[in-house]
Amino acid sequence: MRTKKPSILIVDDEKNTREGLARALRLSYDVRLAENGARALARLDEAPADVVLSDMRMPEMDGLTLLRRLRARTPQPVVILLTAYGSIEAAVEAMKEGAYDFLTKPVNLDRLELLLKRALSSRAMEHENRRLREQLEPERSVKRIVGRSAAIRQVIDTVRQVAPSRATVLLEGESGTGKELVARALHQLSPRADGPLVAVHCAALTPTLLESELFGHERGAFTGAHDRRPGRFELADGGTLFLDEIGEIDAATQVKILRVLEERRFERVGGRETLDVDVRVVAATNRDLRALVAAGEFREDLYYRLHVVSIRIPPLRERAEDVPLLAHRFLKEFAVENGKAIEGFTTDALEALQHYAWPGNVRELRNAVEQMVVLARGGRLTLRDVPAAVRGAGSAAAVPAAVPPSPPAGAPPVSIEAAEREAIERALEACGGNRVEAARRLGISRRTLHRRLDAYGLRERFPRRGGGEAGSEANA
Repeated sequence: MRTKKPSILIVDDEKNTREGLARALRLSYDVRLAENGARALARLDEAPADVVLSDMRMPEMDGLTLLRRLRARTPQPVVILLTAYGSIEAAVEAMKEGAYDFLTKPVNLDRLELLLKRALSSRAMEHENRRLREQLEPERSVKRIVGRSAAIRQVIDTVRQVAPSRATVLLEGESGTGKELVARALHQLSPRADGPLVAVHCAALTPTLLESELFGHERGAFTGAHDRRPGRFELADGGTLFLDEIGEIDAATQVKILRVLEERRFERVGGRETLDVDVRVVAATNRDLRALVAAGEFREDLYYRLHVVSIRIPPLRERAEDVPLLAHRFLKEFAVENGKAIEGFTTDALEALQHYAWPGNVRELRNAVEQMVVLARGGRLTLRDVPAAVRGAGSAAAVPAAVPPSPPAGAPPVSIEAAEREAIERALEACGGNRVEAARRLGISRRTLHRRLDAYGLRERFPRRGGGEAGSEANA
């Protein structure tokens, strides 16, 4: 089987120069010729080239202009420029704009052969690196979802299963749980990974601005609309549109989004032309959409269009075993960012982080670790470095496995103490009053459980059982 020769396009307005170079290179390369920049672009439209060898000084379109035109093409050829001694400064400037190298005239053929081999080797390596990045990027997107708890593993498994489909996905979870991270993983693992991922934070815009942001507008559609502007649906064509906080959109916009999901078409604000789009929608909400539907605040038909596949992102308090992993990840990130050599956390500092309820979820933990790193004075983060609000809550906030679900929107807030008391009661009831098993399920020590029973007046309701449990607790 014959190996395909690398292709070279020689561009020079001097016939003798381009034909002389062609004779010297034809044995090892597939050579084509062009007498000017315009002809070179036309030849590349017919077939791409691995290398473009171009003169700097040519009429109409010089080598620098040609270089700029080639940098906008896909795939981009390697560009080597030929220049006279008086134009070396211009050739160096061209290298700053992306040229691989330059040669002075008359051309030294040995030097040219060596330069071509290096350029082609560099191009091959660049293509291989790009191919590997494209293969690894989907897995990187999943690995950014940090955790080994059963709850987060279930999320990752569902993402892997759902991503290749065209189905609309609804991500449900409290603020700060990482819904955008999951949306990005869904996109990167899908057949649309080469297309755009466009995000819109619906709660941050007024209804009028949101409509324009989503669907675009025509010139003169409203005051300040001086030019036509494409919307996010248009920009996401062929890719994924992430609609964050979908529960905050107004009724009129809900109708328009429903139409796009059903018909894959829409009109810009102030426009009459109907545009067709191929967009996969991933929506997210920190509100109970079913409750909003029941209250008449969210369209039921839109809810079911969005709810084709639903993924619940668990709050951090339900996966306390992931806190150390996340904390170390953030420590590494912020230590590098702030130029600090910090080895890790002391045991009591890590326990304080793990026992806090984290109402702001992963986002709050990330901010807390950043604060600790910035203010740290030693080589390890200690309990003293833990933010006072976190440190003050102590282990009383530790309810990782049995915290009741978040109350529906509009319900009065539940205190951490009330949530913990309910979690302890539920755990003990589920374990038949076995304190050892209840403590294990709650993810706290038996000593901590005993203190909580006293604090909440639950010791008489759940008396210590005899036998093995009493012996175990006596040694706790």
